[in-house]
Amino acid sequence: MRLDRHMMTIILSGLLLGFFGVMLSVWGNPENSGICVSCFIENSAGALGLHNNPRLQYLRPELVGFVLGAFASALLRREFRSRGGSAPLFRFASGFFLIVGCAVFIGCPIKLFLRFTAGDLTSLAGVVGLIVGVWCGLKGLASGVELGRLSPSAAPRGSGLLAPAVFLMFLLFIFISPSFLIASEKGSSAQHAPLLISLAVGLLLGFIAQGSRFCITGSVRDILLMGRRAPLLWGGTAFLATALLVNFISGRFNPGFAGQPGSHQEYLWSFLGMVLVGWLSVLIGGCPFRQLVKSGEGDSDAALVVAGMFLGGALVQGWNLAATSAGVPIGGKIAIIAGFVLVFSGSILLRERE
Repeated sequence: MRLDRHMMTIILSGLLLGFFGVMLSVWGNPENSGICVSCFIENSAGALGLHNNPRLQYLRPELVGFVLGAFASALLRREFRSRGGSAPLFRFASGFFLIVGCAVFIGCPIKLFLRFTAGDLTSLAGVVGLIVGVWCGLKGLASGVELGRLSPSAAPRGSGLLAPAVFLMFLLFIFISPSFLIASEKGSSAQHAPLLISLAVGLLLGFIAQGSRFCITGSVRDILLMGRRAPLLWGGTAFLATALLVNFISGRFNPGFAGQPGSHQEYLWSFLGMVLVGWLSVLIGGCPFRQLVKSGEGDSDAALVVAGMFLGGALVQGWNLAATSAGVPIGGKIAIIAGFVLVFSGSILLRERE
């Protein structure tokens, strides 16, 4: 396959995501969680007072950087435009259940493969689950499941600026530290890389990913559809190879099942959590990271998914749905089942009929 400019951008996205995904842990983020969109959202929701878990409250600069970096890239590339209007309620609910699936597994698709490349063999259940979920989503699309097409005319003029404006406000919160902003003094949220490094990495990754359209579940989807001809295969390969290499060099490669950070051994629920994440990601057009990037380029449907993810970040902690190293609580298992009810019913109701 010829390496044109766009292909090189995809490969660069994978290289940078793999490198910084490990190095942010080296610089202070929790182990095997240098980049985890679902973790960042749970942390940020707590920082804004949306849940009261004292160990998960920190407004993550990387999260802000992803959106504002994508916004800057879209403006420079003249690709920013307000658009939306397709199945907004389903997308909002999907955002909530994306976080539920990630919280039960303990990590988003990016963290899934960061754990895998650090030798966490418990993540294999999630890897298989993500592949199965993407396959289910593709089968749904093939059978006519359609959320509707994005349309500039369906979105109010300027609506695409809402998400960048909200995250610009979060950026101000980071630097002025208003009295209502909460920061954990212990737990995983107290572990973080230096603020300016985290923000710079987030801006860079958001900027690059907007141009490349790189997405973890998108890579899996394209491989299932096109095999070796899939453009995102090269970005995914670059991500995995770089993360594995940096884990080896930094001494963070520790293969095994027991004692892995940020993991549990309820493999069935890890599998089901990632099935749900993969399935929903295909239907709504991208994993949690991709939704943040799209919200930065004017996609108000993606912004609704992000809003749903923040609700999910609040409630998985407030309602005790998230898994811990001790396992998956009963509430989390019920929430996963509810997520499958959503995706099954949505696939039936949103299926196009001749």
